[in-house]
Amino acid sequence: MGDARPRERAQSRYRPWTETILRLGLVLGFLYLFLVGVKALETGISSFGNEFVDRVLESVANPIAGLAAGVLATVLVQSSSVTTATIVGLVGSGVLPVDVAVPMVMGANIGTTVTNTLASLGHMRRGVYFERAFAAATVHDYFNLIAVAILLPFELAIGLISRIAMWIADLIGDLLPDVGTGPSPVKSAIGAPVTWAAETFESWGWGSAAGAVMLGAGIALIFLALWAITRQMRLVMSGRMENAINGILSSGAGAGALIVGVVLTVAVQSSSITTSILVPLVAAGVLTLENAFPVTLGANVGTTVTALLASIAADSPDALVIALAHVTFNVLGILIVYPFPRARSIPIRLAELTAAAATRRHSLAAAYVFGLFIIAPVAILLIA
Repeated sequence: MGDARPRERAQSRYRPWTETILRLGLVLGFLYLFLVGVKALETGISSFGNEFVDRVLESVANPIAGLAAGVLATVLVQSSSVTTATIVGLVGSGVLPVDVAVPMVMGANIGTTVTNTLASLGHMRRGVYFERAFAAATVHDYFNLIAVAILLPFELAIGLISRIAMWIADLIGDLLPDVGTGPSPVKSAIGAPVTWAAETFESWGWGSAAGAVMLGAGIALIFLALWAITRQMRLVMSGRMENAINGILSSGAGAGALIVGVVLTVAVQSSSITTSILVPLVAAGVLTLENAFPVTLGANVGTTVTALLASIAADSPDALVIALAHVTFNVLGILIVYPFPRARSIPIRLAELTAAAATRRHSLAAAYVFGLFIIAPVAILLIA
């Protein structure tokens, strides 16, 4: 037998805390690239002129079309974080006003639930396991649909979410200390590579192509940076997420479960990871649907941190407003549904009924997923 000690030394090259620090350092680096991506996106969009702005506004002027666009965009990129960061860039560049962007953010909230719904289909051949898994996935769908059904009319009628977000943004501005009239060092550091790239294109005589390149590079950086951040944080949190969920929920659901959902989602930068972890736990009977539900709601709030971070890179104060609108929508949805037992039972009961029907006829599960996340939003966009 060979000496196993060299292999053991190789495997333990870094102590766990050292590896964690290295990974967190990488996360900070990728976070910087994410902010640079948002700034590049904003710069690229700004270069297209009024004709481009008019075309975008025409396509999403109908709030239902904006909602559908948010759903479909999130389904296509499999990340509400990418969608909301892009929306922040559009608002920051002046292409989208806040009131038009709010329905798109709501749509992104619906679209992000497709990941854990698809994850639940892996249990399709396992009878009661599939029924519990599909219920755990679709309760997220139903909560977001109920929140949109209640809050979108109020937003259209009186601008409820926009007004609250603007008030919070003004309050934050009043509370922050006066740091002078010079440019923010953070924004200067974020904008420096974007400015350098634009000047380089101009010096090469490619100024006309700079906008398109900036737009494409911005979206690519946002996507890749968020993917890398999520991957690194998932490795850092590996094992800890399940332990945290089991530890808090072993004594029941409630505010603690909401906080778990928020913290874990902020940590891994992905509500899909948090909610997808819940699916097999509920399927195996480790958690009840009632106990998993508040973690899902917390994940909805936790995922809004991406838009808040993206607003740091934007020049327009409206970027912060739309990021806060995302937070406001999710918090209001929780306040409307969760504190009241009868209201809280509605999405749970709808999820259970849907799961029972899908278990009896598996084709209904496929029809549900394609209908809600692809056919309905495409049809709305074609009609609107």
